Amino acid sequence: MKLTWLGHSAFRLEIEGATILIDPFFTGNPSFPGHAEAWQRGVTHILLTHGHGDHLGDTVAIAKATGAKVVADADLAGYLAHKGVAKVDPMNTGGTTDQGAFRVSMTVAHHSSATLDEHGVSHSLGHPHGLVVAAAGEKTLYHAGDTDIFSDMALIDEIYQPRIGILPIGDRFTMGGKVAALAARRFFHFDTVIPCHYGTFPMIDPTAEKFVEGMKGAEAKVVVPKVGETLTL
Repeated sequence: MKLTWLGHSAFRLEIEGATILIDPFFTGNPSFPGHAEAWQRGVTHILLTHGHGDHLGDTVAIAKATGAKVVADADLAGYLAHKGVAKVDPMNTGGTTDQGAFRVSMTVAHHSSATLDEHGVSHSLGHPHGLVVAAAGEKTLYHAGDTDIFSDMALIDEIYQPRIGILPIGDRFTMGGKVAALAARRFFHFDTVIPCHYGTFPMIDPTAEKFVEGMKGAEAKVVVPKVGETLTL
């Protein structure tokens, strides 16, 4: 598989038979590289961890432009259908759906998921989730979404056996680098682990240094890609 970090928690994942965007926050993302049109080209699926603007991002525009199917929490999927997205595939915590070229499962994440309307009133967009992507001939990938550490991460590892991990490390809104490293070391058996949700806004950690430091001596290989860099995993 080919995996490209597009800043914050956004990734482009290319496998045989599918090109996937995860949390495509492009507009308003100061670390997003280049033009959205280039990164959305050929996209078949959009996977969403939750409904906050820095994760939902450009989903509606991209789905309308490409015809990509959007896989999301049932409440969030309903919201997107109301916004004019033609192909939505609703699911929820603990579920798995077959997308043809891959299967995606939704796991627990400890966070929130809501949006404000034009009157400043908050509306729930379902629950926050982590995502597990499994495809034949590929290592299983776990994108934790926005979350703190939790002991049931051990069950995620036992059930899905992910070998590629993507963990948020920015602190304040998610776990910080030191705690994310503890999660990776204690609960998972990753071959490769990649940090995200940092370096975007002044309120969160600007670098992955705390995570890298916390992972010293771990069996998992830590990869800190540059924004726009494509990894072959």
